[in-house]
Amino acid sequence: MNELFKWIIKLRLSQIEEIRQRPLELQARWFDFLVANGMNTEWGNLNNFSLIADLPSFQQNVPLQTYDSLKPFIDTEIYGKENVLWQGKTSWFAKSSGTTADRSKFIPVTEESLFENHYKAGKDLLANYYEIFPNAQLFSGKTLVIGGSSQINELSADSYMGDLSAIILKNLPWWVEMKRTPSREIALMSDWEPKIERMARETMEEDVRILSGVPSWTLVLCHRILELKGTDNLLEVWPNLELFMHGGVSFEPYRQEFRKIIPGENMNYIETYNASEGMFGFQDRPETGDMLLLLDHGIFYEFIPMTAYDGVNSKQVIGLEEVEPGVNYALIISTIGGLWRYIVGDTIKFTSVHPFRFKVTGRTKSFINAFGEELIVDNAETAIARTAGETGAQVMNYTVAPVFMQFGEETTKGRHEWVIEFLTEPSDREQFIELLDRNLRAVNSDYDAKRTKDLAVLAPKVHFATAGIFDKWLKSKNKMGGQHKIPRLCNDRTIMEEVLSLL
Repeated sequence: MNELFKWIIKLRLSQIEEIRQRPLELQARWFDFLVANGMNTEWGNLNNFSLIADLPSFQQNVPLQTYDSLKPFIDTEIYGKENVLWQGKTSWFAKSSGTTADRSKFIPVTEESLFENHYKAGKDLLANYYEIFPNAQLFSGKTLVIGGSSQINELSADSYMGDLSAIILKNLPWWVEMKRTPSREIALMSDWEPKIERMARETMEEDVRILSGVPSWTLVLCHRILELKGTDNLLEVWPNLELFMHGGVSFEPYRQEFRKIIPGENMNYIETYNASEGMFGFQDRPETGDMLLLLDHGIFYEFIPMTAYDGVNSKQVIGLEEVEPGVNYALIISTIGGLWRYIVGDTIKFTSVHPFRFKVTGRTKSFINAFGEELIVDNAETAIARTAGETGAQVMNYTVAPVFMQFGEETTKGRHEWVIEFLTEPSDREQFIELLDRNLRAVNSDYDAKRTKDLAVLAPKVHFATAGIFDKWLKSKNKMGGQHKIPRLCNDRTIMEEVLSLL
């Protein structure tokens, strides 16, 4: 069965090669398809799609969008109205709580976006993997999917919502479902704590070949399985394990712990960029840290240089043919799910334009620039990973916020405040803080300038948090499990104060 699956899945290789060799042609094809299909929708009528002939006319007639600006249209789709943002009826909506807001978002998932984007991208990832590792035996065993922390719930008589992973699971083709674990009953449980326990007890007896999920929650599950089995080596539980498909957060803080519990050279790690709005990329070369931008999967891309970023009022918006390596861009998408010129909220940086490969660098709103230091998530992830490696520490989660300057009788300088939860604490806390500061200065010249001689910004203040602190915060927000993430960088102190109150 594995050989048959390998032969079938590798039929996709020619399409993957087209992404590398003919990227602009593929994007032009999807642009024409999107405009043609959007022309007969309410959105198309309101935005003069009949006048759109090219990218400049598209940008002239269709304003940049956020979820809030599209929400009135999405709401009418939820209650059954057809031909609103996309042709026909949209029945599925991916529930996304974001990282800093309590209010849920409901991202439309059309039949086209489910099959032409999410499933197609998943097949391409596996096809690429079998090309690189021709002796892989993935389909001889099971895939353990860690996700889908909410049940599929009815929004109206004809529409349904759930985590994206729950929607994907609910509609999986039979040939994927037969090779997936745990059972659907457990996979769709909404209470995350008992779900982990039941998932551990069921899957530890399976022949698991693939892990798929967010690194932090995958580690929670793996450690529970190791505890139940009385071992510290996951290969003693699943001797044929060979692939972890991960995404959602940076893998760097977790890499050392995964290598510790999965020793040996035969384990492979593939990063994916899979959001509620679509799957945008995957790591097509395991030896590198960048991802191939998926250009033939129902999405048309635009980009805003972050130096010119002003939300929906941004004036400098460019197409794929104009991007340059090393520049930080905000990602804009138009999709077969009915999202039009939608600001995803993520920032990326191209590592190559032949082909188009990139790294996720952070969020448009997830940064700290309280003192002109322009610290982005990519800087923080790199610095904390280096620091952990140099001190033998293992970081589970963290969040950072500024401590603002105070003036008056007790004038104080600014600094960054960190709350870090460790799997393994450093033996010397002061050394860890010193190295973290040094590594931040090494990756961000603006931060380094502000830190020089403590003139503007003092060394970081670090809280070494007790285990489970961020689980408590997530639980207080009803965000346990699934794709919910800890906000890494915040330019205000709202989340920091909430976490500190739990210490």
